[in-house]
Amino acid sequence: MSQAATPALAYRSKTLATWLALGLGAFGLHRLYVHGFKDKLAWLFPWPSLAGLYGIHRMDVLGQDDRLAWVLMPLLGLMLSIAMLQGIVWGLTPDERWNQAHNGGRSGRASGWGAIIGVVACLMVGGACLMTTIAFSAQRYFESQAEAAKELSQ
Repeated sequence: MSQAATPALAYRSKTLATWLALGLGAFGLHRLYVHGFKDKLAWLFPWPSLAGLYGIHRMDVLGQDDRLAWVLMPLLGLMLSIAMLQGIVWGLTPDERWNQAHNGGRSGRASGWGAIIGVVACLMVGGACLMTTIAFSAQRYFESQAEAAKELSQ
């Protein structure tokens, strides 16, 4: 293929990718922006997130004793944590390496503070999601163990 026949790659902003990971990362839109519609992981992202949202809905409607909600809710926290980690990694990637990997080596604008503020926000949200998911899962596990021990003792 000649140079004239090669389609030009659209410029992909590191700052925008970081903020997409923060805002819509649980549904994989950050990966669609960076890797395009052929990215299989981007298409897998929404399903665990939606299952986690369904778990939150079940817990709201049926209460804390719903065991299916116990299983589904951590999926949302896990997907949010993964998206935040991706936003942190992308935001901290040097501009030259980002452009080499995602813009075909073309140089663009320096990312500046927008990407760094996005990284800080991803770090805060991701840390909160991860700690909440771990705490919720551990609480539910120990509650189920206590109930099992109570049944055995009777």
